[in-house]
Amino acid sequence: MLRQSHISRRVAAVAVSLVLAGGAAACGPKDGADKAGSGDKPGAAGGAPQKGGTLTVLNSEPQSDFDPARLYTSGGGNVPSLVFRTLTTRNREAGAAGTKVVPDLATDTGKPNADATEWTYTLKDGLKYEDGSPITTADIKYGIERSFAGELSGGAPYLRDWLVGGETYEGPYKDGGKGLDSIVVPDAKTIVFKLRKPEGEFPFVATQTQFAPVPKAKDTGVKYEEHPVSSGPYKVVKNDNDGEHLTLERNEHWDEKTDEERKAYPDKIDVRSGLDAAVINQRLSTSSGPDAAAITTDTNLGPAELAQIGSNKELEGRVGTGHFGYVNYLAFNPEVAPFDNPKVRQAVSYAINRTSVINAAGGSALAEPATTFLPEREAFGFTPYDHFPAGKTGDPAKAKQLLAEAGFPDGVTVTLTHSTAQNRQTSPEVATAVQQSLAAAGITVKLEGLENNAFNEKRWDAKNTPGFFLSRWGADWPSGGPFLAPIFDGRQIVTNGSNYNHAQLDDPAVNTEIDEIAKLTDLAAAGKRWGALDKKIGEQALDVPLFHPVYKRLVGKDVKNVVISDWTGVLDISQVSVK
Repeated sequence: MLRQSHISRRVAAVAVSLVLAGGAAACGPKDGADKAGSGDKPGAAGGAPQKGGTLTVLNSEPQSDFDPARLYTSGGGNVPSLVFRTLTTRNREAGAAGTKVVPDLATDTGKPNADATEWTYTLKDGLKYEDGSPITTADIKYGIERSFAGELSGGAPYLRDWLVGGETYEGPYKDGGKGLDSIVVPDAKTIVFKLRKPEGEFPFVATQTQFAPVPKAKDTGVKYEEHPVSSGPYKVVKNDNDGEHLTLERNEHWDEKTDEERKAYPDKIDVRSGLDAAVINQRLSTSSGPDAAAITTDTNLGPAELAQIGSNKELEGRVGTGHFGYVNYLAFNPEVAPFDNPKVRQAVSYAINRTSVINAAGGSALAEPATTFLPEREAFGFTPYDHFPAGKTGDPAKAKQLLAEAGFPDGVTVTLTHSTAQNRQTSPEVATAVQQSLAAAGITVKLEGLENNAFNEKRWDAKNTPGFFLSRWGADWPSGGPFLAPIFDGRQIVTNGSNYNHAQLDDPAVNTEIDEIAKLTDLAAAGKRWGALDKKIGEQALDVPLFHPVYKRLVGKDVKNVVISDWTGVLDISQVSVK
């Protein structure tokens, strides 16, 4: 659904940060045991969940920029969703059911006009802030408008592209009180959004924290993050070192009758960050003192830790497994020889040994083989296909045949660019596995390892994109749109910034189909067309899907009610109980 180039620049890096920070659209791991999509729940403590106690969150990355304008989330985020309610949110259920959009502050997921260029929302009754004052649609309008301010940048950029006048709007601090005309507030309960083009998936965007209400009188600009005014079940009582230590306590004016999604069992949430991943997993494993009632929203288990846990039934019962909309793949730049020859790209597709690649990615517990760009989830429009069937270990004979047909009977030498970061996705281990599997087909691979920032800069530079490199992509919400449009829409090719259309594909038929699907408000019908488009693009061998990651995270022994959806792939903090 993304179209303008300034949107494309952000999404890939952000998708990764969402996974790491427990954001809420694309989040971390869930296990391959559940292909149907229902989240596996750790056994943890027995008994029905009860209110009370303190939930401790042990994280690597701080919950920085705790301002709804600056947060890049989908579904409302994980920790942010405890403080910021939005017009819509994700359905807080396990598995595939959790990929649905449901009302939050609004009475429904939005009413579109005939061509989905206008969306109208009505607020529920009885909504209040932490100080007891009423939440109004004027506050939601203002909250969105302040997200356009340069000093509050960082949030999702969709509205800048989608709202009429959004591309030139600079926020309320510079508009002299005029505001955005494309956000209309006829009364305190009604808000209307006027879009530049049809957007059938607008309810997904309305889950992002930019749609959280902000009372204008309480806005303190860049300092607002220190004590944002809560519309959710918890309020911020401490925010030290830009989110390194965050303490949340109950918002006594939150009414659960207006909120069907958040359970809000604990009395207090204590978020501590800046911790080493190994330390986090060790503390969760030992579960002594407060750590017995602890979780993490950003730290996964690795292969060595999973091997140790596998021999301990009690620990194994405390591992949550999830899938997030994510794909790791080999990218080609067809403007660089020899990848300008489709048969060379096809040869690589046949030659790849996915078993060795998955082993390099941490093994089958942490990665599932992929032959499609879209994740294997119905919400994304997944349509099975394998245009270059090579089995589990590759088909070097078929690859050699195609190389000969391409004019390389004696093989070919290519360079594979990768990151030196130890992430088991674009890292040396995966690059080496690709190198070794292609060697069997007569393809000599020279490895070019770059420091992670340099790697990202090079692979997203349209003028200097490598011919062959490891890449990955995650969606901002569970749909084929934010997966396929940034990568394959020719109008999103960026020549003076981050370009994610690595193949620089500009096919009018693909562009038109993206626009046509964007008009659909029937998301099931849209999903089928996203799947068909994925299959059609896949015929061109512009990339080689390698694997979809699986996320596994440990919880403390006293943690109950772990819910993992296919929207986030990690436990939903709003459902957790510690008593």
